[in-house]
Amino acid sequence: MPKLLRKGAGQPLRDAMSARGLSGPRLAEQTRRVDPAGRGVSPATIGRLTGTGKTARDACEMATAWWIAEALDEPLQSLFRMPTHSTATVER
Repeated sequence: MPKLLRKGAGQPLRDAMSARGLSGPRLAEQTRRVDPAGRGVSPATIGRLTGTGKTARDACEMATAWWIAEALDEPLQSLFRMPTHSTATVER
């Protein structure tokens, strides 16, 4: 499954968090509530996806993006996008 990419270097994520008054750790808590397994997304991963520095990351798994979007009550496509090229590994 291809990884999703955060939009706008994470700015839409930061804006959605700010609009709901959520910090990274609080958003991580919210993702545990929407994850059927109760694990959610770690505060560190939230920090990497919303960050702007050297540790910031653009890509994440579909489930991670889904839980974040659900916890923020935002459409997935407003926060993340599909890559323009495949990131899936092909077995031969």
